[in-house]
Amino acid sequence: MGFLDFIFGTSSKANIHELLNKGATILDVRSKPEFAGGHAKGAINIPLDQLPSQLGRFKKEQVIVTCCASGIRSGNAKKILNQAGFLNVHNGGSWQNVDR
Repeated sequence: MGFLDFIFGTSSKANIHELLNKGATILDVRSKPEFAGGHAKGAINIPLDQLPSQLGRFKKEQVIVTCCASGIRSGNAKKILNQAGFLNVHNGGSWQNVDR
């Protein structure tokens, strides 16, 4: 784990791809225009500022990989989800990192 991984709470690329291969949900927390400009296949787009009101869309035991443009917003999304009782959440960093 590198320094930036420690700061942003990202998981290793190999680990992320293993989670995705096992059916993890990709949650992209960028804005709608950013998402429209390109996104990981199968990703769900919920902008970070709307996430707290959309938590009911997920199950607490669901494996979720968050992503954004750089890993900062996805790190914040991971914190929001963890504080709401979602314990199997992983920060995938940039959406390109989680793109299959």
